[in-house]
Amino acid sequence: MDKRTINVAIAGLGFGAEFIPIYLKHPDAKLVAICQRTRSRLDEIGDAFNIAGRYTDFDEMLLNPDIDAVHINTPIPDHGQQTIKALRAGKHVACTVPMATTVEECEEIVAISKEKNLHT
Repeated sequence: MDKRTINVAIAGLGFGAEFIPIYLKHPDAKLVAICQRTRSRLDEIGDAFNIAGRYTDFDEMLLNPDIDAVHINTPIPDHGQQTIKALRAGKHVACTVPMATTVEECEEIVAISKEKNLHT
């Protein structure tokens, strides 16, 4: 990955909201979107931090070509499939632990990361 600003989206705004100030202060990151199933929580956090990109649908968010990386902070059972979806969409992924709950999901994540030369 070359040295440039990375456009990041955060999915899951419970614990995930704690990362917003970190991304906002990071010199090489730009927080361009947030994703939360509950519209009221999405708008509350988006308004508090002045974040324009807002999604209630994870799959829709992945269609945004301006997003380089996704930080997944959703409920644990969703981590594996969301990580796989994000990698398949060509996004780098940071995921709170665990990144998956089955060996098969972990193997698929590793394989897709290698195939697409993406970081997880």
